[in-house]
Formats: sequence, structure tokens, C-alpha cells
Amino acid sequence: MATKNNSLNSVQTDRRGTKCSVFLCHEKPDANQPVIFNPDFFVERLKHEHPQTFQELVLSNITRLIDLPGDEFAQLTGESEPKVPSSSGFLRSFNFRKRKDKGVIFGAPLTEEGIAQIYQLIEYLSKNLHVEGLFRVPGHSLRQAALREMLDTAAEIDLETGDFHPNDVATLLKAYLGELPEPLLTHRHYHAHLKIGELTRFDEKGNKTKVPDKERQIEAFQLLFMLLPPTNRSLLKLLLDLLYHTARTQHTNKMSAINLATMFAPHIIWPKNVTASDLQGNIEKLNNGVAFLIRHSQKLFKAPVYIKEYARFFYTGSKTLQSNDDLNLSSACSVTAVTAPSPSPSMRSIPGETSSTNSSRPSENQSYTESCLKELYKQVSSMPDSAKKKKLIRQFAKQPDGTSSAETRTPFIRRHWRSRSAGRVIKSKGLGGQTPSEKENGTLPSLPLSP
Repeated sequence: MATKNNSLNSVQTDRRGTKCSVFLCHEKPDANQPVIFNPDFFVERLKHEHPQTFQELVLSNITRLIDLPGDEFAQLTGESEPKVPSSSGFLRSFNFRKRKDKGVIFGAPLTEEGIAQIYQLIEYLSKNLHVEGLFRVPGHSLRQAALREMLDTAAEIDLETGDFHPNDVATLLKAYLGELPEPLLTHRHYHAHLKIGELTRFDEKGNKTKVPDKERQIEAFQLLFMLLPPTNRSLLKLLLDLLYHTARTQHTNKMSAINLATMFAPHIIWPKNVTASDLQGNIEKLNNGVAFLIRHSQKLFKAPVYIKEYARFFYTGSKTLQSNDDLNLSSACSVTAVTAPSPSPSMRSIPGETSSTNSSRPSENQSYTESCLKELYKQVSSMPDSAKKKKLIRQFAKQPDGTSSAETRTPFIRRHWRSRSAGRVIKSKGLGGQTPSEKENGTLPSLPLSP
């Protein structure tokens, strides 16, 4: 006992004497003590302290990847009401009456308290992934009704007593998602999900193929999920993690990623109050999209490397990769080539912050920008001859010196959000494209799951 206390005192003394920054600890690491840090710290800080700058940054990169016409873009930004497929007035009014008598949890808007209640179901199911037909085989209606009432009244629940079967819990989880006033992935993001599913690779001649471009799809979903409301993002992460591990246990539960997607797509992405016939052939796209989310869920809630670098540069003015995760990625200037050299108007208008970082290192920033531009020009020059290449070359020609500072160059500013399609946005953001080598270095390998 004395030895244990001495050890504890030693640890406490060591901790008091340790000087740590956010990412780097200057003390020699102890293998027995976990090192905890958040590689997305500056991203989250930027999101909460400067939401407009954050939104502009994310949206500019989403439109670099997918083509959203003006109306669909306005829906994504919230500037106009979502326009999604709808069903007959009878079905809509029937569902409205069905939701009028809503409880505290079921049928109510998504809240942190509701997530805390539903997490009990998720946690229990994570311990019973072996059950064959999980999420497909319905549970017992009476037991589900009893459990539903307990959740709505915030009663204490012990699912380990054996009173409920995993199928009861799984069915109730689907029912909860289906009764949310809005799909978990939101109506605003509906069209973006369809467009991301259409991202395919290009051949050597620059022609579009039918081979899905998984790297760009993952990148687009990472960006899109950063625009979700915090509660939606939290529950989506918990749900996809559960489904991911369910699919990994398909050798016993017989539920593959596509089987799970077929079960859950109507509850998390289909517009409310629609039938299969209302979706006009998009059912397969939506199901495949949810299956993709399940297979790659372990990557989708991390900020792309260039977003992390932009956020870090915004606050520190440093382009040095400091986190352990980033040290394993490319240390070339490519990570900030997308947006960091051209801070948004919101970033430049914040007094004090940029002057204390960027202006203190004008020569360093200018040299860094020049090297990034040279690297980008090499990439563009090596592209096959195509209309896209010509557009990019013309973009370079607009800045003959190629060395203007990050504070004066503003080629990426969007002036008329509603009237411009993403295809035209690409013209103004052509210099911000991420190279294939960056994607390889910035994307973690996925765990294989059979379709």
C-alpha cells in the first residue's frame, strides 16, 4: 500500500512539473500515461469563435469538389428553404397528426438530452452485435412499447436484466430516427449527398469514368459533416460507429454494410413523408451513399488536413505540422495550398489577430506562398491537355508575378453566392485544388467490408 501511495505521489509531482503545449509535451513521455490531445483543436475553435469564416472556408472547398447550382447551394447554406421530394397531402397530414402526440424523446427535435437517452440503446446494441438479423428482424411490440415509455419519461433503464431482446432495442432505435422532425442528415444536405455519390475518377485524358473516386467522396463528406448541427453530428457519429462494427461482425449477424444501409437510409436521409415512388430512381443512390458512410465512418469525422492547417495558421501564423497525426502526413507545402494562402474576407477583417501573426512574418509568408504557387504550377503543367487545364493556366496568368502575399491576393472571394454555380466557382478556385499525392498522404486507409 505504501509503495502504491509513493508511486501516486511521484506521478502527481511529475505532472506538476510538466510543461505541455496543446500538441507537444516537452517532458519525456511516460509509456504508462496516456497522451491526450485534440488534433482538430484549432478547427473547433475557429468554428465557434468565427463561424462565418469557418463556413466560408468549408463551403469554398465543398464547391471545389461538387457542382451545386445556385438554388441547391442556397439550400445548403440556409439562404433558402430546402426543396426535397414530397408526397401527397394525405400522407403529409397523416404523419403530422401522428407526431402531434409526441413524447419527451420520440418525435421531438433532436437535443443533447435526447441523445443521452438514446445512447443507452446504442451502448446495449454494441454489446450484442452477434445477433443474427440485427436491425432487420423486428422486436416484440409490447416490449418495445414498454421501453419506449421508459425512455420518454426518463425512467432508469437497465437493459442488462434480460427483460428486453436486442431486436426490441434495434427496432426502437430505428423508430426514434424515423420519428425525428427532420432526417438526421438534414433536408438542407439532401442534394449534396446525391452529388457526392456521383463523384468518379478521371482517365489519363481527363475524361470522366464510372469508377467512384473514394478519396474525393471521403473528403467531401468530411467537409459536409462539419456543417451539420452539433447534435446531428454527435448522434450521426455514434450511429455510424455502431453500424460500422455491426457490419464488421457480418459473419455472425448476416448484416453487411449495404443491408444496414437499406434498413437505415429511409430513417436518416430520405426526406420526410415520402414513399419509394416519390424518390424517382434515387433510392439506389441513397442506399449506396449510406453504405459508403458505414464503411468509411472511421474517417468521416476528421477535418481534412488543409482545414486543420488553415485553422492553425489562422491563430498561430505557423505552418509547421505539430500534432502526432500530422507528422505522419506530407510535410510539403501542399497541405495549405487549398485555402491558407488566401484568407477569407472575414479573416482579414478581424482586428488584431491577423496583424499579430501574419504581418509579423511577411517575408516568411511570402516565401512560403511562392513555393506553394510554384508547386501548384508544376502540377497544373503536368496535367493532360484539357479545357480545365487551360482555365487553370489562365488563372495563373492573371497574377504574372505569382508572389503576391497572402494578405493582398483575393482570387477566391465569392461575391454572388446565389447566382453562381459551383462549376463557375471552380474557375475562381482552380488554384486551390488538392493534388493526388496530398490525398494519398492525407487520407487514412479504410477497413475492408464486403458489400
